[in-house]
Amino acid sequence: MWKIVAFLTCKWHISLALVLQIFSLDLGGISTVIVNGYDAIKECLVHQTDNFADRPSLPLFKKLTNMGGLLNSKYGRGWADHRKVAVNCFRCFGPGQKCFENKISEECMIFLDAVDIHKGKPFDAKCLVTNAVSNITNLIIFGERFTYDDTNYQHMIEIFSENIELAASAWAFLYNAFPWIGILPFGKHQRLFKNAAEVYDFLLKIIQRFCQNRTPQKPRHFIDSYLDELEKNINDPESSFSTENLIFTVGELIIAGTETTTNALRWAILFMALYPNIQEKVHQEIDTIVGKNQIPSLENKSQMPYTEAVLHEVLRYCNIAPLGIFRATTKNTVVRGYSIPKGTTVITNLYSVHFDEKYWSSPDLFCPERFLDKNGQFVKKEAFVPFSIGRRHCLGEQLARMEFFLFFTMLLQRFQIHFPPGSIPNLKPKLGMTLQPHPYLISADRR
Repeated sequence: MWKIVAFLTCKWHISLALVLQIFSLDLGGISTVIVNGYDAIKECLVHQTDNFADRPSLPLFKKLTNMGGLLNSKYGRGWADHRKVAVNCFRCFGPGQKCFENKISEECMIFLDAVDIHKGKPFDAKCLVTNAVSNITNLIIFGERFTYDDTNYQHMIEIFSENIELAASAWAFLYNAFPWIGILPFGKHQRLFKNAAEVYDFLLKIIQRFCQNRTPQKPRHFIDSYLDELEKNINDPESSFSTENLIFTVGELIIAGTETTTNALRWAILFMALYPNIQEKVHQEIDTIVGKNQIPSLENKSQMPYTEAVLHEVLRYCNIAPLGIFRATTKNTVVRGYSIPKGTTVITNLYSVHFDEKYWSSPDLFCPERFLDKNGQFVKKEAFVPFSIGRRHCLGEQLARMEFFLFFTMLLQRFQIHFPPGSIPNLKPKLGMTLQPHPYLISADRR
């Protein structure tokens, strides 16, 4: 899979892909269609949203989740039921709550204090950022946060992150093409399966812990809500609610809520250190609109067009989830004159959308001003799709946007970010199911 990511994110291949808006590949016997550019992707995911709402029954997905849970589930009642529970929980226990912004701000303060401990000395912020971001999702799933020194939880998050890379490795691709290699005792796919089994056992134990003292129909968090649905549908043979699917869904929500926002913040921090002139403009806007003593809030966002532009440019330029999650066609369909049979694996190349010269001038440049009008006001862009679009777009988009803004503004309100003397960061992303920066050190000096 990593070769697919490398091919589709190469600048020369982006230009070629935008000429060839749709082309097919045979990935070891798996019929696959690649869709490129905003126009073609919009036609698939918006105008024919139901036709492209399925997930491919790839051997790897079957092995890891049995096509259950939420993110990898087949399109149908099971997916609809699980998404409904998740959406309701985000509304009742997450960003739908008026007080949830305060909970994010509280986690931000804990994160900033942890950064402050380094006293301006060089450090890698990845672990701290990951801990802080994952705790926001944990509040919805478990109703509690985990301390940064909880070694068991830290180990699980590390395994999740490793599996994101392993799932895009050559061994994962080979397993999808030749599932029989699963009998081999070596290969990265075996590491992935071992990690998945370890995470499954950990999640089972932690779910059992957090459902203690539960009162039916009076949910405190996502786990309680899911168990209510499971019990309500216990006599329905068509129901997909089960302990196994609860474990898969919890794991998917944790990794989806952690990996993307964590990498977005890490890229944002890297670019602020790389472009001190841009960082200074953000500092000035924060000082003017928020001040140095007031905690930034979401109400400030509309008054901070430059900061909003910077955050949007990070998401556009860095393409955290370059290929989204693979789709599959639910029936025979036609796109741009090309027939695509039912059950075909479809990869929507979101990376190509954000470098589509029809919608972006000089897309190879990191330029926040592209999101500002001539009066310096923030402007939405149609071809901005970091959370995908259509029926199966990211359900955590609102939460991710809240976190990204609050963590970023609170961090830059308190600190000036720079690289240690002589440090030269690697700006090429680590290829995988997500694009994350290579490890780098930064210094955070109190302003």
